[in-house]
Amino acid sequence: MPRLTTERLALFGTLLATFGELHPLCDHWVQGSKTAMRKRLYGEDLVHADGSPATPDSTRPTMTTSTLGRRAVACHVASYTAVQLGATVAITRAFGYRVTPTALLAGAAINAGTHAAIDRGAVLLWLAGKTGKTGKTGYIEHCKAARVDDDGKATSELTGPGSAWMELDAALHRSIGIAAAAVTTWLTTRPGARR
Repeated sequence: MPRLTTERLALFGTLLATFGELHPLCDHWVQGSKTAMRKRLYGEDLVHADGSPATPDSTRPTMTTSTLGRRAVACHVASYTAVQLGATVAITRAFGYRVTPTALLAGAAINAGTHAAIDRGAVLLWLAGKTGKTGKTGYIEHCKAARVDDDGKATSELTGPGSAWMELDAALHRSIGIAAAAVTTWLTTRPGARR
């Protein structure tokens, strides 16, 4: 097997494993609870930065619910991207390999941009509706997670852990990680990239 082919396969496998295995860590350990709860908020109602409703006589700064949702997803994507970049550099350098800055940023941009779009929710629902003959919206609506409050009352949750939404979300992110790993590998190993 040619040396360049071996190099590309090794780098692609390393990046794919790094991107794929870091996704759950960043979504469940790095992301804050409030960020996770707020990232899919939409609406024109005015709220404060802490999410509390604003009143007409409020003196604190306000924003729309949609703005709060966009801020939350931006915070999540920033922490996700920082962890991903740091781990990618640490792992590749630990094995004596240097990924070019352009390639690192391209892979991170693919993962970050798509992560933000998917986590806001509208893109995931749109894709779910367009997938296959009947789409995946029925799967999302059917496979909700059951939650029991302190009083023993059971409710259902559409997007949280244990739901079809969460499974489809993770599958999209990991699939996109394949493209990000491939682009990063190609940009790093293309002729003249590391001169």
